[in-house]
Amino acid sequence: MQTAKIGVQMFNLKNKVLELGVYETMRKLHELGYHYVEVTQIQMTEENVAELRRASVDFTIKIASISAPLDTMPGMPGESLTKDFDKIVNDCKILDCNFIRIGMMPITLMGQKDKAMEYIKDAEAMAERLAEHGIELYYHNHHIEFEKYDGECLLDIMKNNTTKLGYEIDVHWVQRGGENPINVIKRFAGRVSLIHLKDYRIGHMDVTNDDFKDMGKFMQKFTNIIEFAELGKGNLDIKGIIDKGVESGVQYFLIEQDDTYGRDPFDCLKESGDYLRKLGYADWFK
Repeated sequence: MQTAKIGVQMFNLKNKVLELGVYETMRKLHELGYHYVEVTQIQMTEENVAELRRASVDFTIKIASISAPLDTMPGMPGESLTKDFDKIVNDCKILDCNFIRIGMMPITLMGQKDKAMEYIKDAEAMAERLAEHGIELYYHNHHIEFEKYDGECLLDIMKNNTTKLGYEIDVHWVQRGGENPINVIKRFAGRVSLIHLKDYRIGHMDVTNDDFKDMGKFMQKFTNIIEFAELGKGNLDIKGIIDKGVESGVQYFLIEQDDTYGRDPFDCLKESGDYLRKLGYADWFK
């Protein structure tokens, strides 16, 4: 029996939240047929947490997971698990949510294996601490974690040096990192409950005569035409990804599109949702 669900990662709705507020944004998701969300890019003020709770009840939307960094960057505002542990745990209780995800490791650690592994050691300790409260901690990948050290990519090294920490696999960034998302999901079976469904598109390269006069300018366009795409509008095997995800223990497939290139993100979410329904996953939205 199918138990996985399809929902929305709210990253590309951050401007809608600023424009409409949390409650009305959630109302629109309900109207589009979505009943599961991952909360990110929303300030978790007392008011916003209360509005998330009210919307989740009124619109039958489950808060699948929330976002929090292990530590904030020096000088940067915002909450962190290290500094605001009790408050974040309480937010989870209010929202009936048992997943927290880390969006990325600090930029200052990227490309430095030893520092990255110190960070992962701290994340593992935090995962153990959260487990005492019935909350699971997940790390979300980008492409940077596919840099190889002695023939092994960092994401696999991270997995092999942790047991409590889970991994939220973002299939677009896996592809951008040069791996097959289905193979990565298979390798992470049992450690992945959350997946970001995000297609990978090669955009149209619009070149002018001026571009051909400047090879540097041409190469800039030539090597930077990868786009985030609505599901079904890119090159990824979305059905294969979902099937392997279910086989590997995924509970939530969360649609995300980092950039909609001027389109209304609600229109993009409708298009992605319609595509998944056509693939036969309509019941997974309920």
